[in-house]
Amino acid sequence: MYKNKIIKLLQQASGEKDVSLDIPTNSSFGDYSTNVAMVLGKKKGINPEKLAKKIVGKLNENKESKILFADIKIEGPGFINLYLKDDVLVDSLKQISKEKNKFGSSDFGSGKLVVVDYSAPNIAKPFGIGHLRSTVIGQAIYNLFAFSGYRVIGDNHLGDWGTQFGKLLYMIDKNGGITDSVDKDFDIEKLEKLYVQFHVLEAEDSSLSGLARAWFKKLENGDKKARDIWQKCVDVSMAEFDSIYKLLEVKLDYAYGESFYQDLMDKMLQSNSLLKHISTGEDGKSKIINLEKFVINTPLMFLKSDGATTYATRDLATIKFRMQKWNPEIIVYEVGAEQTLHFRQLFAAAKLIGLVNDDVKLIHTGHGLYLAPDGKKFSTRKGSTVKLEEVLNEAIIKAKELGSTDGKTAQMVGIGAIKYFDLSHGVSSNVVFDWKKVLNMEGNSGPYIQYSVARTNSVIKKAKDEKQKPQKEVIMEKE
Repeated sequence: MYKNKIIKLLQQASGEKDVSLDIPTNSSFGDYSTNVAMVLGKKKGINPEKLAKKIVGKLNENKESKILFADIKIEGPGFINLYLKDDVLVDSLKQISKEKNKFGSSDFGSGKLVVVDYSAPNIAKPFGIGHLRSTVIGQAIYNLFAFSGYRVIGDNHLGDWGTQFGKLLYMIDKNGGITDSVDKDFDIEKLEKLYVQFHVLEAEDSSLSGLARAWFKKLENGDKKARDIWQKCVDVSMAEFDSIYKLLEVKLDYAYGESFYQDLMDKMLQSNSLLKHISTGEDGKSKIINLEKFVINTPLMFLKSDGATTYATRDLATIKFRMQKWNPEIIVYEVGAEQTLHFRQLFAAAKLIGLVNDDVKLIHTGHGLYLAPDGKKFSTRKGSTVKLEEVLNEAIIKAKELGSTDGKTAQMVGIGAIKYFDLSHGVSSNVVFDWKKVLNMEGNSGPYIQYSVARTNSVIKKAKDEKQKPQKEVIMEKE
């Protein structure tokens, strides 16, 4: 509510356009804090503490500043801490009470469309905790754009294509395929075991990687046996994913798998706008797109040496589809930071071959990973993944242990705790999963905030029951 006003006041007092304003984690450092004096001091080679005193002096002379701030202090090497007046905080509460869920919303994005690509779990693999970040952060980005007036489309780009399916198809065929007798036992856990088993066997026999590629090539070519097995993998996986989304209360608008774009990929391969930018790789067989024009020394692999598609082929076809279907101003990819180079290449290639113009923003957020308590990565390939459904169910059980009396409340507290734990970390940060922090009943945690809301609502209900009316003047106690 007041943030933009304060930034404007700081811009006027400092003469600096780029002003950052933060909310300190420790309330003793004010309601807001800024490092503008330190940033400006570095630019101009001036002592930041002297600059801070100068900025504070100008703020103290400003009439609007006097209305807003009870105090302004300089801390450390030049931080400026700003303390709002009590009546300003009370006015904010009144406005929040009046506007309710619309408080802070705007029509900034009115008439504009954004596509948010998020969640994107891999078919035939358990929905692991690693995909929690993409799902929760992606939903938050979706909500923020919608809150700012944009028309938003959430697209779940399912990983249902690629060489990993060749590995599974090989293992399933090797184990007798899918018959009526084994069909009832065919589930996500069995698929995971087969995937792990393939990598154990591959370590002993390197020829298996070639057999896996051959099976994926069969799948791309429409082989009926390969397609039937693949479809069963998709059906089994989607049943699990839907139960996860229901628990998380996440609902994406579309769920197009990579396989959806096969026809579009075939058409792209005949497009002159693409063909003129494709060259042959060093192996003499693969096809690549050179991106040196964009200061990217690593070329983008477009087709493998056996003619099979790559992530890049499918992602370029996806951009083409999204531009044709929705024509968005922005496409946001909420995908792990380990894919940074891929998206740099992808965005450059999309511009090079004319899929998007300079007015379209392509953004990769790049979230960090979830790490095990020992600091190591979770890995499906090694069989060390943590299944998200198990984590969510465990959160509900632990919420009951905290005192939640019914299943619905326990689910709200447990799932809310997981979501808040994720979003309380920086997007690019790696996160060590720690149950004690997730369900902490003090400080910056989901259950503590939910408890505070419940207590506040209880006070309000009690006041209404006793027919008490709010005072016109609110007196706030000083600590």
